[in-house]
Amino acid sequence: MSVVLAAAALSVAGSAKAGEGAFGWLSGDWYLTIGATGMVAPNFEGGKKYLLSASPIISLGKAGPAARFTSRNDNISLALIDDGSVRAGLTGKFLFSRDSEDELQGLDPVRWGGEAGGFFEFYPLDWLRARAELRHGIRAHNGFVADIAADAFYDVTPNVRISGGPRVSFASSDYFDAYYGVNAQEAVASGLSEYHPGGGLKSTGLGGAVTWKVTEPMTASLFGEYSRLMGPAADSSLVRERGDRDQFTVGVSTTYRFDFSM
Repeated sequence: MSVVLAAAALSVAGSAKAGEGAFGWLSGDWYLTIGATGMVAPNFEGGKKYLLSASPIISLGKAGPAARFTSRNDNISLALIDDGSVRAGLTGKFLFSRDSEDELQGLDPVRWGGEAGGFFEFYPLDWLRARAELRHGIRAHNGFVADIAADAFYDVTPNVRISGGPRVSFASSDYFDAYYGVNAQEAVASGLSEYHPGGGLKSTGLGGAVTWKVTEPMTASLFGEYSRLMGPAADSSLVRERGDRDQFTVGVSTTYRFDFSM
């Protein structure tokens, strides 16, 4: 999905700058950050059992002033604007499938897919970053998801940084229906109460991390997250009867940055 996002963005940008030459906006210095996260998290959204899982970290953009702060919560990003104090562009997220097993027995499976949209981040203070993402589902669901986060950060040493702050998430009814809804047939097959959610607040929470700059292009991080399901998610019979509103995640991540020119 990240390749599709990047290709689409580069195509649009290239067309818009066609008068500047064959490469136009593409020319210049770029960076690509890749990595991976390993974590212990609930076995599904709203679940009360915990499993070990992994996810990729990918960020692509034109090089500018060094980024003051990045978070493992940042989804796959392609920055179209980046002046050091403000970044904005395209973002995407890969979604794994959800099978009808154990507590989910009798519910329709959720197909694998993704979310694509845009992000905006800025620094209201030198030590504080705020970021918002708005994404639309692809294949897995047909709804919208909006994530907002603020992170304060402090460099304990030149190579060690601590950070943390609040998170809040919203979603539309189509999203909640895919992950938290229970229709009449599913209610009979699963034994859960029938539930038809609307849209609204999805969760609120806190997150924090300790990040170590191993080398100039490589970083490693230890992180923890807590979120409490709210609104349509908390009211779901899946959560009330078989799950837990309180969701915890702990894990480690590592990233490596590649710089190149076009």
